[in-house]
Amino acid sequence: MSTTITPRPADDAGPPVGDLVVSVVIPCLNEEENIVAVVTQAREALVDARIRGEVIVADNNSEDRSAELATQAGARVVHVPRRGYGSAYLGGFEAAQGRYIVMGDADLTYDFHEIPNFVRELDDGADLVMGNRMNNIQPGAMPWLHRYVGNPLLSGFLNALFRTGVRDAHCGMRAVRRSALPAMDLRTPGMEFASEMVIRASKANLDIREFDIQYHPRGGESKLSTWRDGWRHLRFLLVHSPTHLFLVPGLLLLALGVAIMGTVLLGIDVFGRDWSIHSLIAGSLATIVGVQVISLGLCAHAYGMYFMSDVDPWFDRMRARYRLEHGLAIGGALTFVGLIVAGVIVVRWAADDFGALAQTDLAIAAVTLMVIGLQIVFSSFLLSIIGLRRGQTR
Repeated sequence: MSTTITPRPADDAGPPVGDLVVSVVIPCLNEEENIVAVVTQAREALVDARIRGEVIVADNNSEDRSAELATQAGARVVHVPRRGYGSAYLGGFEAAQGRYIVMGDADLTYDFHEIPNFVRELDDGADLVMGNRMNNIQPGAMPWLHRYVGNPLLSGFLNALFRTGVRDAHCGMRAVRRSALPAMDLRTPGMEFASEMVIRASKANLDIREFDIQYHPRGGESKLSTWRDGWRHLRFLLVHSPTHLFLVPGLLLLALGVAIMGTVLLGIDVFGRDWSIHSLIAGSLATIVGVQVISLGLCAHAYGMYFMSDVDPWFDRMRARYRLEHGLAIGGALTFVGLIVAGVIVVRWAADDFGALAQTDLAIAAVTLMVIGLQIVFSSFLLSIIGLRRGQTR
């Protein structure tokens, strides 16, 4: 990402780059009402704590005087033309020269005098330090829907999928060790950047810590979109967890389909009634869809491994044990059994002078076996093709 760095004002000649401890990075989009107060507070916090540092404002192509006012207030302004919360931070990170990066919004919601507390945790070995707003929200600072529904649900869902232990995953004030950024490999340009940072830090086994901070009412008009930004966070969580998005639902569908088909084909009495062909069709559909969803999940894991360096350990172990030939053998065997069953049905049908086809149950079972067999065969080839990206031919 290309950024243009505005030179630091002559009256703000700071310490040499090599001595910088903290870079305070503040994303900014049309915040001329607040930016001077925010930059001033951040600089005062550094001076009061005797921390050698700098204040960087990542101006996200503002249409007002935000960049000019930030420069006058003593910040180093980085111009990031591409709009987006994540884009602004990525531009700011690229320009940051401190050993630690403290992040905070330009809307007066966070108290930058918390900087020493973040630095203390980083000095103690933390890689990512999160603020937790939920216990100290000032009146009027957060809408009821965000406080009691949106944030708890999204943070809880994130922890259910990735076990980060973070209670407020979307807090905008946080700090990160600059040397930890390559391991996190941050990319997203939008509001989901907040979730991405926590997820990637967790997957990289970084030391994540959290402590309570205060959350104050915003100055000016909010730029958050409740439903759009909430959906973007949820979407990001799902696409970064192929296990829960594909494999778990796929396995449940497969198990349900096999159970239904087995019940009908074996004539098992369930709930005191006989289950007929309609139940068998439903079981066949669930089985076929389940296998397809599982295949998509395995391909998603393979994509994460070969293109994103992002893979669950169990998938790495499975990849080491199973080759393309294993998938072909399983899929081929299922297809072959389906063909045998279909052949038996055709022979019986011919023996009956091609009259009414009475083997409907077996016909559905045979088609199901052939379909899932072919799914496995071609999915195995697709997994192998994805593996060619890094010279893997398993």
